[in-house]
Amino acid sequence: MNRQIYPHRLLWFILLLITLQTGALPASAIKIPPGNTLRDKNKPLRLFIIGNSFSQNAARYLPQLVKENGGALIIGRAELGGCSLQRHWEIAAAYEADPNEPAGKQYKGKSLKMLLSEGQWDVVTIQQNSMNSSDVETYRPYARKLYDYIKAIQPQAEIVMHQTWAYRIDSKNFGLVQKEQHAQTQREMWEKSRAAYHTIADELKVRLMPVGDAFYQVSSNSKWGYQVDEKYDFANPVAPNLPNQSNSLHVGYTWKDNKLGFDSNHANAAGEFLGSLVWYASLFNQSPTKVKFVPEQVPADFAHYLKKVAKAEVKKAKKEAVKI
Repeated sequence: MNRQIYPHRLLWFILLLITLQTGALPASAIKIPPGNTLRDKNKPLRLFIIGNSFSQNAARYLPQLVKENGGALIIGRAELGGCSLQRHWEIAAAYEADPNEPAGKQYKGKSLKMLLSEGQWDVVTIQQNSMNSSDVETYRPYARKLYDYIKAIQPQAEIVMHQTWAYRIDSKNFGLVQKEQHAQTQREMWEKSRAAYHTIADELKVRLMPVGDAFYQVSSNSKWGYQVDEKYDFANPVAPNLPNQSNSLHVGYTWKDNKLGFDSNHANAAGEFLGSLVWYASLFNQSPTKVKFVPEQVPADFAHYLKKVAKAEVKKAKKEAVKI
């Protein structure tokens, strides 16, 4: 991948090498700024994802974006539908307790340790499941346990948190803000999940990929945000007619087997594109506004706006990461 070499970064690495060679500071004491690694840029980025359907959504188009810029990407996955940090940890702990028990091999017959041990990973991502994302107490102690577990297997890997998104504005049921209490609005779910992610990221001293922030910036925009179709007869829907769902980032209403279904949680093609733009900008330090690839389901003008939002939110996240 061709990347511009910025003078201040080059100077930083030269000073780092001089410091290490002279023994003025042990290598273990060197703190690499967020988003920088010492890996060979001519080799593929080896990315391991620990998540669920939301990580599958958010990284859907990442390979296409990387390939467009002449890069290479290898992805490893430990993803289970709806899987929380707690469940991922419990699977890992079950394997450590008894490697022969199926309870520790939930990833298509493999354990988390087995998957993490398949080569050297540059970046490992973790996230909370969306229903629990707004309750910071559900992250503890599992985020820390997973962090330590990953570092024990892949000490050189950078661990990054994927900030998931709030449900669509017309969701029937938003995520939990505490036990048995749901958020009342999309905004509340976003605000509390954002606070929870930042709290845990600060505790772990890792950076965030701000997909949730990008989703909310689009959804709350007066021009580009999705609006409920007030003219559609939801009480008496007639197949195959659907409400106007322009600019939705979520799957929303779909017909299947002559029944009108509703998914306010998962990302559609536009949401997957936005998520992938954020991942791409965060992991490869490339501007998403220069991306040419656009999924055919996403209108050109909307795609242009999504690229601008992704760039802005990643820039904000980088400024916040400097404080870590």
